[in-house]
Amino acid sequence: MSCAHHTTGSCRAGSAHPRGAMAKCKDSSYSYSAHFQGTCSHHRGVKYWYR
Repeated sequence: MSCAHHTTGSCRAGSAHPRGAMAKCKDSSYSYSAHFQGTCSHHRGVKYWYR
């Protein structure tokens, strides 16, 4: 699995994460958003991308 290029956050495609999670937010919550735009927008932004 690989990550697309994004302006914030680090790619962690190979690390353990909940099934279906797209990203981990800076407030430690997970995002299951279907789209990259706006992911974690209410959670201080993206810390890690998983895909």
